[in-house]
Amino acid sequence: MTGLLIRGAEIDGELLDVRIGRGRVLETGHALPRAGRAEHELQAHGGALLPGLTDHHLHLFATAADLASAACDPATVHDAQGLTRALHRAGPDRHGWVRGVRYHESVAGELDASRLDALRGDVPVRVQHRSGALWMLNSRAVAAVGLATADHAGVERDADGRPTGRLWRADAWLRDRLPPGAPPSLADLGRRLAGYGITTVTDATPGLDAATVAAVSEAMARAELPQRVHLLGAPLTGSPPGRSGPQAGPWKIVIADSALPGYDELAEAVEAAHRTGRPVAVHCVTREAILLLLAVLEEVGTLPGDRLEHASLTPCEVLPAIRRLGLRVVTQPGFLADRGDDYRRGTPADEHGDLYRCASLRAAGIPVGLSSDSPYGPIDPWAVMRAAVQRRTGSGTVLGPGERLTPAQALEGYLSTARRPGDSPQRIHPGTPADLVLLRAPMPQALLLLDAELVRLVLIGGRPVAGDDTGPAQDA
Repeated sequence: MTGLLIRGAEIDGELLDVRIGRGRVLETGHALPRAGRAEHELQAHGGALLPGLTDHHLHLFATAADLASAACDPATVHDAQGLTRALHRAGPDRHGWVRGVRYHESVAGELDASRLDALRGDVPVRVQHRSGALWMLNSRAVAAVGLATADHAGVERDADGRPTGRLWRADAWLRDRLPPGAPPSLADLGRRLAGYGITTVTDATPGLDAATVAAVSEAMARAELPQRVHLLGAPLTGSPPGRSGPQAGPWKIVIADSALPGYDELAEAVEAAHRTGRPVAVHCVTREAILLLLAVLEEVGTLPGDRLEHASLTPCEVLPAIRRLGLRVVTQPGFLADRGDDYRRGTPADEHGDLYRCASLRAAGIPVGLSSDSPYGPIDPWAVMRAAVQRRTGSGTVLGPGERLTPAQALEGYLSTARRPGDSPQRIHPGTPADLVLLRAPMPQALLLLDAELVRLVLIGGRPVAGDDTGPAQDA
């Protein structure tokens, strides 16, 4: 069995050698002697050595499917002609379907079945809105899934009761009516995440079934997904596989921005999770959603680890209540760079500081973890960090300058553990798991750049999973 000795890495401002073996950091110090010929040496040349990054909120299989779908976002297609070309370039899957993703109305207006028929009507087509809340189907797809006789509340209908082809918050319903198929491979996604330095992920997909949990476990066992995984949607009854598989995180509850749940309904959902010992992770996009959740938690109480997901519009007057209730916030400032101009046009100017708050949350003593919400937001954690620092839209407008983080604070948003997002960053010392990221530059330069190109080597459990200086395989 071999080990790894990294020489001259910057850790907390000090140049140290780091010995790695048995999946852990064994020793740090100056001029450590080589343990033997089998121990591989790597010169860090003063590059910063960090704990592995954690993406605190993404969607694994949705992102994997996104990578294999037709991109319909405004950055890729600019008008109806471009959208038509994208849908025709996309090869149908083995069942004959075309899948588009990340659509926004700025490309070609609102899409329904007839509009999609004009863009591509020869095969069943389904296009997902970039919010993730809406699917748009052409007529062939409408017929294939039986939308005319569907009783799901999310089926949009015209004045005559006919389905328009627009389906709101009905992913599970739609999935059950699509041709059967295996979940998409997570191998490409696992490699991409590793290349960014991400060693742990929290999948935020709600209501996962046993088959999906098993698929994640199998991808981890085959090392297609090398990251450690926490699942917000892991079933409340039972638990994911053992230590080598995914772990259950807080229980995901969605407060839909299109239709708020009743007070009693939300209270029961929170209490049901708490009764099992699971904290809750509650999707809150609007002010109304946050206010409703806070009212419920004031009555039913909280558990350590309860958290707000997104907190997209957070009025400053609720910060004391969030702090008093001991809640964490997992947010996505990357949306400001990705679609901030849409927010700027759709939100009053005096509310721009309420968008994806960061600095004021930290100042109020509220733990803040950063994340991508991929595939709905940019997956690159370094791009999310830059967005948290700059808060600049595509047109160059700064939204809520008072909410900017320093580069060090932005990086810290990815350095806390999956179980305690927003806590103090993990530290590198003997005994800690060797989930590590070696950068090509020392920390001061890295904080100036905040760029994925800085990542030189990534280890998970002492094993190299990305980078160009991997050397021989390390022991787990």
